[in-house]
Order: sequence, then C-alpha cells, then structure tokens
Amino acid sequence: MKTFIHDDFLLDTREARTLYHEYAAGQPIVDYHCHLPPSEVAADKRWENISQVWLHGDHYKWRAMRSNGVAERYCTGDASDRAKFDQFAASMPYFLRNPVYHWSHLELARYFEIDDLLLSSATADTVWDRTKEVLARAESSARGFMTQSNVVLVCTTDDPVDSLEHHKTVSADAACTIQMLPTWRPDKVFAVQRPDFFNAWVDQLGALTGGQIDSIEALLAGLQQRHDYFHAVGCRLSDYGLETVVGQPVDPQAVEAIFAKVRKGEAATDAERWLFQSALHDACARMDAVSNWTMQIHYGAMRNNNSRLFTRLGPDTGFDSIGDLPIASGLSRFLDRLDQDEALPRTILYTLNPRDNEVLGTMIGNFQDGSVPGKLQFGSGWWFNDQLDGMRRQMDALSQLGLLRRFVGMLTDSRSFLSYTRHEYFRRLLCNMLGEEMDSGLLPHDMELIGNMVQDISYRNAARYFGFDLPT
Repeated sequence: MKTFIHDDFLLDTREARTLYHEYAAGQPIVDYHCHLPPSEVAADKRWENISQVWLHGDHYKWRAMRSNGVAERYCTGDASDRAKFDQFAASMPYFLRNPVYHWSHLELARYFEIDDLLLSSATADTVWDRTKEVLARAESSARGFMTQSNVVLVCTTDDPVDSLEHHKTVSADAACTIQMLPTWRPDKVFAVQRPDFFNAWVDQLGALTGGQIDSIEALLAGLQQRHDYFHAVGCRLSDYGLETVVGQPVDPQAVEAIFAKVRKGEAATDAERWLFQSALHDACARMDAVSNWTMQIHYGAMRNNNSRLFTRLGPDTGFDSIGDLPIASGLSRFLDRLDQDEALPRTILYTLNPRDNEVLGTMIGNFQDGSVPGKLQFGSGWWFNDQLDGMRRQMDALSQLGLLRRFVGMLTDSRSFLSYTRHEYFRRLLCNMLGEEMDSGLLPHDMELIGNMVQDISYRNAARYFGFDLPT
C-alpha cells in the first residue's frame, strides 16, 4: 500500500510541490490565536501515553467518536486511557472524509514517526507502543513539540482576571526560545443573562482592581486597569467570542439600568443583553485602539445545544454548532461608529458560518484606511471550517473580494500541542491551490512571485501585522 502521509501529501502538481517544499515548509509558525493552557507551557508538560496528549480535552475527536456510537465514558468519562484509545482506534476507519482522519494521521507521522500504517483496531497495539516510546524521549514535551513544529510565538486566550503568572514565567526563562503572549478575552463581561456567573466575575474583577464595582463607570475603570496590565505583560491582541455583532447605539442610561438590575440578581432580557453587549464591546474596542492592539471577533457559534450533557459535562465538550443569526447590518454599524471616531483598531473577523464568507469579504473593504496594509482582515477558516473545503472557501472569497496576499494566515484555535500540523495542512492546501492555478495559466508561472506570496501568508504577514518582535 502506498504510504498515506508522504512528502507530497495534498500536492497535486509540480508547481504545488515546489511552492510547498521550497517556500512554505521551512517558515516559522506564529500561532496568534490558540487555547493552549499557559500553565502547561510554563511547566513544559509531559504525557505518559498517546491518549493523554491526544484525547484529553479534544472535543473534535469526542464528537466524531460519539457519532460512531462510542459511549460517553470513553470520551469524557472514567474509562482508562488505553480503553479510550482503543475506542478511538476502532472508530478511525469510520472517520474517512472527516477532517479528524487527516489530522490524526498527520500528527502520527510528524510527532511519532508513524507513516507506515493506518490507525485501526488491528494496529492499535503497535501505535500505542510506538507512541509511548516517543513520549518517553526528552524532547517529547509541550515546549519540545512546539519547537519541533518551528513555533516562534504563541498567543494564548486569557480572561481579564487571569494573573498571567505563567506568561511571566516563560518570559523569564532563558531556556525557552518560544514567546508566549496573552490575549485579552473579556467574554464574561457580556454574560448579563446569567446573574450569578456575571456577578461572581465582576466581584473578582473588583477584588483585583481594588474597588467595589457598583456602576458602569467602575466596571469600565476595572477593565481598563486590567487592559493596561495585560499590555505590560506583552498582550497585543484582544478576542471577542460572540454569537453575533448587534452594533446597537450606545445608550448610557439604559446600560447603567441593565447593570444595576443584574447586580441585584435579576437576569437581563434578550433585548437588554444585546444592548449591554453592544456598549461594552464598543468600550473595549476603543481600549484596543488606544493600546494599538489587534481586535479579533470570533462569531457565529451556537453553544451548548445539548442541555442534558452540558449540565453533566460543562462547556467545550463537543455540543456546539453553527449559528445563523444576522451579522451584516450590526457589524457595519459597530465598525462604522468606531471608524467615525478614528477608534477602529486593526481587526480580524472570523465567521463560523460559511454563509457569511462573502459578507465578511466585502465588509472588510469598507473600512480599510491606508494606515496598515490589510488593516481589516477576513480571518482563516475557524472551528468547523478549518478543514480543506472550509479553508479553500474562505481563501476563495478573500481572493475575489479582497487581497489574499495580505492575509495573515493560519492559526490553531486549539488546546492540543500536536495541532501545529494544522499549519502544515493549511500551507499544503494553499500551495496546491496556487500551484493548480499556475499550472492552468490562471496565475503567472513565476515561481519567485508566487513563492514570496506563500511565504507572506505562511509567516511574514503575521509577523509584521501584529507588531511582534520577530524577524521578517
């Protein structure tokens, strides 16, 4: 049988192979959005077996396993590591054409030198033993896997009340060659529909910032204080996880009344929640602009659909889907209000619904102001879209409606230290797409021209756009 993961995997033309091997493969990785636990980078975490590094916390794999009829105890439950792995291995032949099939075999090949077999029940023992041998090596650690992947900088996702102690630890460690910077993610400040949750978080914020938060003015002052703290620790990006961008006009009196209501323990109505989110998002975006940060907006997730298992397992366990709330008019109002006040920061927009690809592709063109090339970005295929079709559709829309060559490229959006193969996967797809068009005559057959475009998208654009201390 021909090796499944080989040097020219996904590369269908001579041009694609040249672009990937000579221009893309050696580029460093700037992972400007991920969910890696900072504590695990600081501690340089190690794992005993493939199940721990592969299946613990990976809701993509859990979701696929459930679809194959695997019981929950083998996903998030009390089954042994080996039992969970065996269930995953037995399910793998049923994952054909699901992106988990490609991702898993690519990870086995790159991190465990297993490119000579396909994972299944028949090969489970071999894979378990061979991966265990690799995990016992000194270099098989959190930082080791990142170094092996040529990661030079990673931005984690952090709540404003986080101490950022682990970022400081990594920064002070001369032995660590990877920069780890925080990202400001204030989603909990929008959760006025859940008073207990919201009030507990606001109390945490108040305890950290030295004052009782009993008004919107005090809330914004506390957020500003933490925003300044994040900046001092190296933060240069914000990130907002929203269902949609409503962009309602800011009504200070109404927002104050909503805040007072929720602080008394009464849940905001849907209309009040949207108004409050609009006001707080506007305020935070202005903080980002003053600090010269890049604002990211990830929208479109419909979360925790399975209430029974959400009650049992909590969030981020594989029960989210694509939402379909309106976006265009609210997003336009939000960006336009900031732009009118010259308070629009560099911005990356990510949609979980591919229905909106062309909406975002055209929206970003409305607010480019010449100050920064590609100031507004249509972000890479996210979550359910970070596979071959989703990434291709995003790049096609951006190419036709904007400038692909200014694209800041791929990110992992992952909690796994093995997910850096997503960057390889993306680069192979990019090179194959461009190589096909060179071969057919849709692009010039100028390898240096297109090769430089590949290097820009793979690394250089991100290194320049965010203002990181990186060579370009």
